[in-house]
Amino acid sequence: MKLKHTISLLIFLFCYSLNGQNMQEGFSYLESGDYNKAESYFKEILIAYPENKTARLCYGRAVGLNGDPKKALTLFSNLVNDYPEDFEVKLNYGESLLWNKNYIKAKTYFKKLIIEQPKSFPALLSYANTLSNLKEYDEALNYVNKALSVSNNNPNALTSKKYIYLGYAYKKQQEQSYEEAEKLLLKNLELFNNDKETLLNLANLYLIINKLDLAQNTYNQLKNKTPHTIEALNGLALVYHLKGKEKLALNTSKEAYQALKQASNKSLTKQTTERYIQALIWNKKYKEANRLINNLIKEQPNTNWILALRATLNIYKSDFKKSLTDYNTILKNDSTSFDGNLGKANTLKALNQTNQAYKSAQQTLNIYNNQKDALNFIKNIENNFTPFYEGKASYSFDNGDNNAVSLSNSLQFPLSTKLKLQADYIYRKTDNKVTNFNATSNDFTLGGSYKLTNTITANVMAGISSADANNANYNQFLTDVSLDIKPFKLQQLKVGYKRDLQNFNAELLNRQIVQNNYYANYSLNTNFNLGWFTQYFYTSQNDQNNRHLLFTSLYYNILAKPSLKAGLNYQYITFKNQVPTIYFSPEQFNAGEVFVNLIKDENVAKPKEWFYELTAATGLQFIEDNESQSTYRIQSKLGYKFSDRCLANIFGIRSNIASATAAGFTYTEVGVRFKWLIFKRPVFKLSE
Repeated sequence: MKLKHTISLLIFLFCYSLNGQNMQEGFSYLESGDYNKAESYFKEILIAYPENKTARLCYGRAVGLNGDPKKALTLFSNLVNDYPEDFEVKLNYGESLLWNKNYIKAKTYFKKLIIEQPKSFPALLSYANTLSNLKEYDEALNYVNKALSVSNNNPNALTSKKYIYLGYAYKKQQEQSYEEAEKLLLKNLELFNNDKETLLNLANLYLIINKLDLAQNTYNQLKNKTPHTIEALNGLALVYHLKGKEKLALNTSKEAYQALKQASNKSLTKQTTERYIQALIWNKKYKEANRLINNLIKEQPNTNWILALRATLNIYKSDFKKSLTDYNTILKNDSTSFDGNLGKANTLKALNQTNQAYKSAQQTLNIYNNQKDALNFIKNIENNFTPFYEGKASYSFDNGDNNAVSLSNSLQFPLSTKLKLQADYIYRKTDNKVTNFNATSNDFTLGGSYKLTNTITANVMAGISSADANNANYNQFLTDVSLDIKPFKLQQLKVGYKRDLQNFNAELLNRQIVQNNYYANYSLNTNFNLGWFTQYFYTSQNDQNNRHLLFTSLYYNILAKPSLKAGLNYQYITFKNQVPTIYFSPEQFNAGEVFVNLIKDENVAKPKEWFYELTAATGLQFIEDNESQSTYRIQSKLGYKFSDRCLANIFGIRSNIASATAAGFTYTEVGVRFKWLIFKRPVFKLSE
């Protein structure tokens, strides 16, 4: 510890001044930090001169600094008994209290020494450092300034002052008083221009509060104005990653990694190698990352930071069980490991083991009080299981003179991590001024979902649709029953049955056409940015018609932050009977399009941030044997997250794809949506 060495050097100088001319060799060992030789040297001196005060002092210092603070405390206690008025002896005894981390007793002791000699520089500085260890930083600054008034610009006191400021800033950071922490670090930079540790702490603070531009500027200052280029490059790589600039992050980290050939610092080598492998993982260069990790494991088996890298790699590859094994090994090696505890929490969450994930995150907080990543993780889990209300209002129209107003309300109420209840109400009013048809429908459904296993969830919704049309007033049973399944990693399957009404316009509601839909959705992701989604519907209707619908989409993920993907969509529809005067029902319909999708998801947006989505697509459609027609589709959403519990957005859709409506061709919809978490946290205990 820096403060410890500062005090040791100061008090050693007193020891040296007592009798330097006789024991120069031993003093040299102490001064150079060769405490093992110093201990042996002064032990030999004491055999010949057992009462030599200087030899006893220096032997006690050598013992304490060589890793036996308890023995040193005993030696200095004996010296104080023999020389109760000797101030240098008292100073050394006080320092031995610090070696034994008995800060409370040291505080009282050094305070007495200051009363005895108010201008004693070592006493003032030792007292300041004692207060710093007790996290009483205001008083620590007061006394280090008193020490500096006695010895102006003393380098040891200035070093202590620097570390007091750093400790004070860290305390404020832990208390989430980020502005105060920033002020303290900036003040430290005024005193110690371009100080490496201060710049690194300041950059880390900016990362925590998501001021990425300021973090980048701080790392650039470290890079350009100090000799610590590699540390700066490591930090810049992380900033670029958080900004979503993965290629730049990799290039920056690679520059630092290649510069390691000129570095011999083991800690810096570890840090830089770790960041380079992380950058490879961020860029999905899994083969190279795996090669480097395997080489490290051969050299340093069962080493936590290397196991953490392998666990991270497996998370990115969705090999969560392998990742969990590594995190358990890390915790077996060190139960207080931050990477082990929070990494395990993230892995358990991915494995849908929510309660265990929550417990692991709580364990992280027990060890690392107020750690922001752990707090955010817990908050996200709690929000996922907090009851919420969602409301949506929209207005739509098409080129068939159909207009509709829709109001939907949904209430979801989780009772546990397995069981969620849900109630929905949808009001829809539609009319057509040309045909003079108008109708209203009120849909009420109740149900929920239940997690059968970690990979299978059952969903059941059932209710009534009450319709009031020109020539009919009736009620119809509605239901939607499905299973969400994760058969293998990176894959999702949903199969289900849904009963509903053809309710797009008033005329369809008037005809009471009931649809029985049997459907399956299949999604496949890969580790090389390609994705595939396929949907199939078989629909039988009470008008003796039936439909087959196939939709498939192949896409490529271009960017991760914000999400940008592009791809190809294909859709095929066929009906048993063609009734074009009633609804769009071709014997054969084919449509293909290219699309681009840009999205910043509301789930990743932080409070007081905007979120958005824009999809643009164009292509061709083929209806029966007619000539092809060009198509377009635009979908957009813009929203704002007011807090963790409240958000709102507007949305719009415009499409001329025939299958977009029951009547066919151009369709437009605009609306607004509101979501509110009713309570601050779940109604049940997540840890149970």
